[in-house]
Amino acid sequence: MPRNKNFISPAEALIPPRPSLSSLKNAAADCQACDLWKTGTQTVFGEGAKRVKVMFVGEQPGNEEDLTGRPFVGPAGRLFDDALEAAGIERKQTYVTNVVKHFKWEPRGKRRIHKKPNSLEIASCRPWLEAEIAVIKPDVIVALGATAAQALLGPQFRVTKQRGEFIQSTLAPYVMATVHPSSILRAPDDETRHLELRSFIDDLKKLAKAIK
Repeated sequence: MPRNKNFISPAEALIPPRPSLSSLKNAAADCQACDLWKTGTQTVFGEGAKRVKVMFVGEQPGNEEDLTGRPFVGPAGRLFDDALEAAGIERKQTYVTNVVKHFKWEPRGKRRIHKKPNSLEIASCRPWLEAEIAVIKPDVIVALGATAAQALLGPQFRVTKQRGEFIQSTLAPYVMATVHPSSILRAPDDETRHLELRSFIDDLKKLAKAIK
């Protein structure tokens, strides 16, 4: 659906003129564009250097990310780091962020369990992601998981059918989608988890060849 050019969303109104990553992060700390700020500890903005070739985009921060204020530092983030290393990619040479910048959760006993963000929450947060892309101008954007892939490439996109492929997009010269590391952790047994991790690393190796 085309955006009304005369309408400025709450998130867009916070984006500073001539933004940098640091000014965007500072501005996003005050974002109340959707109701997730009420239950999230803090905004979890993207992290990485400005001059990088690859931007990874996940769904949303998890429990540890919400508490620390940094993306991809929980169990899925540690698996992600290991997979990057296995593929020959240094995380410090990438930028990592999420489609939604606040942790959406539901209580289960004493634990806070991830809950998938809805379309309104994703749309409300999209200006931040667009601003990150505009500042970084990555050569490759990698969507991690279905939520990120569909937010970037449209609701009809299916990671199961096109994972690891380079997709034509106006967002960056190359766009790829693969699974989110958290899905590997949810595998029903060790054998499946091992196979899923190997496939994930294979996707990242294909990425490594493209950026070299």
